[in-house]
Amino acid sequence: MRVPMARREADHPRESCGIVGLCSEGRPAAPLAMMALWALQHRGQESAGIATSDGRVAYLHKGMGLVSQVFHEGILRSLRGHLAIGHTRYSTTGVAHLQNAQPFLSETLLGPLGIAHNGNLVNALPLRRRLLERGVGLSSGSDSELILQILASPPEAWGFAAAVEPEGDPWVSRLRCLLRLSPGAYALVVLTREAIYAVRDPYGFRPLCLGEWEGGYAVASESCALSMIGARYVREIAPGEIVRLDPRGVTSFAGGVPSSPAFCIFEYVYFMRPDSEREGGTVYSARLALGRQLAREAPAEADLVIGVPDSATAHAIGYSLESGIPFVEGLLKNRYIGRTFIQPDDQARRWGVRLKYSPLREVLQGRRVVLVDDSVVRGHTTRQLVQLLREGGALEVHLRIASPPIRHPCFMGIDMATHEELIAHRLDEEGIRRFAGADSLAFLSLEGMRRAIRETMPVPEGGYCTACFSGRYPAPLPEEIRREPSPKLAFEGIRSVR
Repeated sequence: MRVPMARREADHPRESCGIVGLCSEGRPAAPLAMMALWALQHRGQESAGIATSDGRVAYLHKGMGLVSQVFHEGILRSLRGHLAIGHTRYSTTGVAHLQNAQPFLSETLLGPLGIAHNGNLVNALPLRRRLLERGVGLSSGSDSELILQILASPPEAWGFAAAVEPEGDPWVSRLRCLLRLSPGAYALVVLTREAIYAVRDPYGFRPLCLGEWEGGYAVASESCALSMIGARYVREIAPGEIVRLDPRGVTSFAGGVPSSPAFCIFEYVYFMRPDSEREGGTVYSARLALGRQLAREAPAEADLVIGVPDSATAHAIGYSLESGIPFVEGLLKNRYIGRTFIQPDDQARRWGVRLKYSPLREVLQGRRVVLVDDSVVRGHTTRQLVQLLREGGALEVHLRIASPPIRHPCFMGIDMATHEELIAHRLDEEGIRRFAGADSLAFLSLEGMRRAIRETMPVPEGGYCTACFSGRYPAPLPEEIRREPSPKLAFEGIRSVR
């Protein structure tokens, strides 16, 4: 039996998934879904899948690996139909096995039902228990399967009164039931025989946007996926909103009573692609503003500014523009090296940063360097990067981090770390500086981060979720989750053998 490789070596937060749903007139939907998933590959690299419907039958293909490894022309031809949902996964609940890959597809009394999901159900453990008590068998450790089982049964099965179905649509009633059963944190696309549905939880933790093109409509985690298929960004799906896409067009339903919205602010810091936009603002401009604010708060006497490629490049450019210190490439990234925490053995993981980054000696030699990164989680990668720069000839290394210290785990769909693993939970700023071996270290303040985002992005009513920095969680957390030694929920009953 192969034991899944632990993720404790990961030194960046990991997003859970990228999702897409689309209705295409006059052309197959599967190739468009695959193109959209390519644009969302940064949100998950463990598995990918597409489910389609031709109005009669639903089709599914999913596999482990990158989108380019899972799909080829023959598979796309077999995924017939004008409706499709797609998913690319990084697991935050359930281990990295094919049984947890999405979409999930099942037959119900109302016909085929497929779901693809980004986020975590914060109350997944009690919901799982309720399903098992009702005699519902579960085949995976993914909370996405819980969503599938909730939607497969009418609201009455969960103790809710039979609802008046909008326009005779029972799926809207079932989605409303889900919104009442679980407050967050999820964005969801649903495939039925005749339509695609999109839902965001009432807090709006995870991103989901709507697009259109001549002959079709789409929803996706980020607007970069819409651009990939030639769709025009229209708007964000609102917190608590249910949207239906079908050949007649787009229909919006009030799904759940919106809570005080709390969009994940870390999406702007790290997760979203720089070219993605949200209602008039771009992620790239937000990262430039974060870098500028960092330079105002934490200036440094230095000769060069460099960023950790690629996630901190825009932050570093912003720091350079505000400080007047030239921005240069000081680290080259090997784009053919996978994530350091899935290397095959301990020695390879220890050398992961050296495999991934190379210092430019002719740039660094004898220079005082500002190294800008987007965040520090466990601190091991930061320490190795500082060492690399010194080996490359840097005279001084001044660390500047374009977000506040991460002191608390995330339960809202991000694989962050436990309290004990987070270096900023254990050490103060000076302790982190000594651990990293830097000449100086400064983090962006929480208020400075909020101010920079407000300058460039539309602020949701109620603000953002900053729980990983502040420890203030917008949604109530079940006590059993707070007692977990890790925010990644453990399901002990099933083991996969590969």
